[in-house]
Amino acid sequence: MPATTSAEIGVRELRATLSEVLNDTAVRGRITYVTSHGRRVAAIVPVPDAEAVETKRQAPPAES
Repeated sequence: MPATTSAEIGVRELRATLSEVLNDTAVRGRITYVTSHGRRVAAIVPVPDAEAVETKRQAPPAES
């Protein structure tokens, strides 16, 4: 399920709302960018999205 929306949240706010953020990720496929001092430092993404990135990283390079 592709994410229909994304959001940004500061570390301090994330601490207070982590369960809600995780629920939005799991149920709605929402991607949430975590910021520190206004700069994106991490992302909370649905598991299928993260697994797809891992699989792509582990694939051998395509030969020309």
